[in-house]
Formats: sequence, structure tokens, C-alpha cells
Amino acid sequence: MIFYILAIPLFLLVISLIVTFHELGHFSVARLFKTKIERFSVGFGPVIWSKRDKNGVLWCLSALPLGGYVKFSGDEHVSSMSPDAEELEKARRAIREREGPGAEMAYFHFKPVWQRFLIVLAGPVANFVLAIIIFAAVFMIVGKGMAPGTVMGFSEPNGPGARSGLKVGDQFVRIDGREVKTSEDVIMLVRMRGNESVPVEVRRDGQIVRLTVTPERRLIAEVSQHVPTYAGVLAVRIGDGEPRTPWPHEALWLGTQKTIGVLDTTLTYIGRIFTGKENGDQLSGIIGMTKATGDLTAQVASVKSTPGQMAFNLLLTLLQMAAFVSVGIGFVNLLPIPVLDGGHLVFYTYEAIARRPLSATVQGLGYRFGLVALLGLMLFATWNDINRTGLIKFFGGLFS
Repeated sequence: MIFYILAIPLFLLVISLIVTFHELGHFSVARLFKTKIERFSVGFGPVIWSKRDKNGVLWCLSALPLGGYVKFSGDEHVSSMSPDAEELEKARRAIREREGPGAEMAYFHFKPVWQRFLIVLAGPVANFVLAIIIFAAVFMIVGKGMAPGTVMGFSEPNGPGARSGLKVGDQFVRIDGREVKTSEDVIMLVRMRGNESVPVEVRRDGQIVRLTVTPERRLIAEVSQHVPTYAGVLAVRIGDGEPRTPWPHEALWLGTQKTIGVLDTTLTYIGRIFTGKENGDQLSGIIGMTKATGDLTAQVASVKSTPGQMAFNLLLTLLQMAAFVSVGIGFVNLLPIPVLDGGHLVFYTYEAIARRPLSATVQGLGYRFGLVALLGLMLFATWNDINRTGLIKFFGGLFS
């Protein structure tokens, strides 16, 4: 239990790091374009600490560390909705009366649409950059095998992998037409193809060998103790070969590949949800991610080691978790849902093509739809989280 209590501040620390980096992406590009910024806040709610810098930006640390935001000067809409032509003209006159002709060009909504597009895009991009940096740092610390997707052995001598013709030393090159870049690619691609005949290419003794494997769809007990979760299994041990410490440029490239691989797996999983091949029960919300933090903390603590080594291992584990979560947050923010960065990018694309912003009415409807969609997604993820705890099954049993 203590690990799950400890998980709460650890998870909040991870989220704060990721969100701060996301907002710094917006902030940095906005400053590059000389955009006036009123406030940069880490967290929401009452301000605990604040300091105004020489550029007039108020830096804040707020009480609720579940996010953060950048507030551009003159941005009166909570969702940064673009003003319509009438509102823009009214704001232009007010700024000119207050600060003089041309002063409005320092305000976000008067910036060229391509600059606003890049400012908004910079947030998700910052998440991907953070993930690349973290993955690269971990690879440089713990080393990295340079033969990802290598069969290191069989957990079942007569399991589905062995029966399919795989051999120790085989290196996966492609699975179902998808290029394998990391060992995790093999695991995820196999998991999503239970009881399917899957064409694969492996490198064996320098030659490409084509096989057809059939992962068995099995109950994966370790994923959830309460909700039946099934996945494809080959019963092989996958590794990266003999590890070595990569050079910095190699580590950055490996970090980039890893980040792209996580994105690719995410897109594949979501695509399979829409095609009915997955039911979406692996989507998690805040509760699930906090529990995962507790599970990882307990796992690290279960390994006998010195306090210093335990702290080091926990730090590495949390860093890797932060990288995965950062990719997820970057991806979600790029979804074309109003109220998210992706929704703004859609609106700016329309504005660039039509040479005028969407009307306030259409934007308002879009933001309402986006809010409902986002809340629905959050509720669905939270339902999954609660369902995994077994509480629903427990209370259902009381009344059955």
C-alpha cells in the first residue's frame, strides 16, 4: 500500500515535468515571434509563488499540479478561441488607443496565421523532443543492444514461436509488413495479433528468412488481476543483443526511433479499435497511470539492492515512464478536437485557406463538441481504470 501512496506525488512530479515542457514549447516559439505573454503557470488554481520577469511575464507555481498553461496577453478566451473579425477590430482599436499604432502586432491573435500555427504546434513537438531526450539519456546510462528484436530464447520449447520455425538468434525485420525498429515493436505487434497468421521476416545468419507465425491469444494475468485481458503470445524472449554504450548522436537517433515506435504502436492500437480488432480496454486515465507508477515503484523496491541503487533504478524507471507519457500527451494534443492543440491547428488551417477565421458561432459549437468528446474520452479511460481495480465486479457481486 505504501508504494501506491508514494505513487501519487511521484506521478504528479512526472506530469508536472511533462506539462511544463509542453508549455515551454508554446512559450519558446511565442517568444521567438516576439509575442506578448502575460503568464506562465505550472499548475492550476491558487498561486503559491509568482515572480514577474523583465519582459513582463508572470511566472507562477499554482496549487493544483495537474497541468499548466501559457496565457498570451489579450487572450480573453480560456480555450484561446480565435476572435471573429468584429472582435479583432474592437481589440485592435483598444490596443492602439492604449499603446499606440502597430502595438497590436505583438499580440497573439494579430500574429500571422503561420506563426500562430507554429506556436500551437510547438507544444506537442516539445513533448516528442522531451521523450527523445529521455530515451537517449537512458540508453547512454544503461547501454543499448544494436540488434533489436532478436530472439534470445524460448520460454516454451514447443510454444507458438518455436512451432512457427523461429530460432535463437533470429532478428525480426518486419512483422505483418511493418518494420521492426525496437524490441518493444515485436512485443506490441505480436500482442495485437492473437490467433492471426502473421507474415514475418527475420534476419538469420545474414540472410532474410520469411516465415508465418501464429501468436496464441492468451489471458495475460499480469496486465490486470480483475479484468480478463488477452494478447497474442509467441512464448519467445526478445532482446536487443549484446548491449553497449552508444555515442551521443547514436543515442539521440535511438531515442528518435523509440519515440516514433511508441507513436506508431499507439496509432496501430487506435486503428484496431476503430476496425473492431481491439476493444479499447487498455486505454488508461489518471487513476491507471498513478497505479502503474505504484506498480513500478513496488517492482523496483522488490529487487534487493542498496538504497542508492534503488533510488537510481527508481529514477530510471520514472524517466522512462515520463517519456512514454510525454509521447502520449503529445499525441493526444494533436488530435483534431477543438480545445486541444490539434483543434486549433485545424482552425488555423481553415483560416489560412479561406483567408478568414471561422465564425465565432462555428468555433463555439466546435469547442462544445470538443469538450464533450474530451470528457467522454476521459470518462471512458477512468471507467477502464476503475474496472481494473475489481471494484465494479465486487459491488456487482454484492447485488447479484
